[in-house]
This record gives sequence, structure tokens and C-alpha cells, in this order.
Amino acid sequence: MAEAKEVKLYGFWSSPYCVMVHYALKLKDVVYEYVEEDLQNKSESLLQLNPVYKKVPVLVVDGKPIAESLVILEFIEEMWKEPPLLPEDPYKKAKVRFWADFFYQKEYDCQYSQGVRKALHKVSTLVCVSKSLSYVPKQLVPDFYAIMQSEGDAQEKATKELAEHLTTLENGIQKDLPSEGPFINGEKPGLLDVIMGSSSGGFRVVADLVGMEPLKKEKVPLLHSSIASFLDLEVTKDIVVPHDMVINRARAMREKALASAPK
Repeated sequence: MAEAKEVKLYGFWSSPYCVMVHYALKLKDVVYEYVEEDLQNKSESLLQLNPVYKKVPVLVVDGKPIAESLVILEFIEEMWKEPPLLPEDPYKKAKVRFWADFFYQKEYDCQYSQGVRKALHKVSTLVCVSKSLSYVPKQLVPDFYAIMQSEGDAQEKATKELAEHLTTLENGIQKDLPSEGPFINGEKPGLLDVIMGSSSGGFRVVADLVGMEPLKKEKVPLLHSSIASFLDLEVTKDIVVPHDMVINRARAMREKALASAPK
């Protein structure tokens, strides 16, 4: 495949799914232009580039758009071979894809408790919030939406599910993809490191706002240490969104949702 002449990434500053594309491009040493989108007033360019989902991230390579973060990551891996984000061994490669899919599926399935779904459908204010933050349903960390938009028993259930999913992920990676670190991928970061690293900001928000620390070292030591190692890389430091910006946005979302929820 010929070397790309022009690479653009359309994204939104607080989206972990955009952050992971940034990480992959940086690790591959790809030169690209970043275009920040206003998701409450989406550009005509974004709507034309992603007419089906109308959301970020969208990667445009020599005028050809690619949408959906996992699809984009696969494209980046094929387009720019070095350094590889996936192992050469077909079995290990399949296992990486399996756990990446687990991460995506569990997060999306558990983001909405039944009560939150009802609120989103029946409460007009929440629907407006949902539209104005249209990246939220698939752009936040594991179970983050359900945790941040609920209280009491519903929040306790969501935090428990988050802990269970992280434990399953931890044990599965240790069994299927053993390595001596410092990354999940071994000596160099790989696809799972990119995905987990992009969620670190959301984990911190959960810890700060609801008092539940998802990445306890004694509970998930592999995830804890590998994410720390990943975020310590020079190429990732420039991409990390300031925590105060993330938590302020999350706090505002939480307050609006809780104020609008049925009493």
C-alpha cells in the first residue's frame, strides 16, 4: 500500500475513543492533522464523512474516510506496519481481538441500567442532554455512564458490574496473553494498551466523583501497572486530557441527569 500523503483525524477532546486513535497514530509516528468537532453543532464535513453514524472519531486518509474506533485501529495497523500493535502469532492476535471486543461489548451493554433507559426515553431534559452529548453512549469508559447517571442501588449495581468486568478482563489477559510487561503487549505497547490507556481518565472520574476506585492495584495488578506504564510514555503524555477538564464535564453531566431523573 502506498504511503499516505494526507491524514486527518476528526475528534472531540474528551472522547476516549478519539484518544485511542491519537495514541495509535502517535505510536506509529504518523504525521496527521487534528480537527476538533463541536458535537452540539457538527460540521458539514463530519456529516459528509460519516453519514451513517454522524459521530467521531473519523480518520481521513488521502480523502478516504474511515469511521468507528476499532475499525480505525485495525486500519492503522494495516496501513502503518511499524511498530506492530498486534502480535504475529494468529492465535495470540485472535485473543487480543477477543478481549478488545469484550471491552467494547461489556461497556456498551452495561452503560444503561433499566432505570436510566427509561429516563432517557421518557424525560425530555435527559433526552436533550443525551443529544447534546451525543458521543456519550459509546464514548465513555466501562459502565461509566450507568455509574455517573445513577444513585443508590442502581449505582451500587453498576459499580459492582464494572469491578466484575475488570476482574474478568484482568484474569483473561493473564491467562491468554501472559507477558513480563511492562505493557499488556509485553516490552512494547499494543492494541489492548491503547484501548485501556484511553479509558484511564474515565476511571479517575469514577474514583473522584462516586468514591469507587476501579483500578485498585490489589484487585487488578496487571491493568493497574500496564496503564501506568503506558501513560508514562512520552508519546502519550501530550494526548492526555487535563483531569480537571474531564471531571468538570462529567460533574455537569451527572448533575443534569440526576436533577432530571424521575423521583
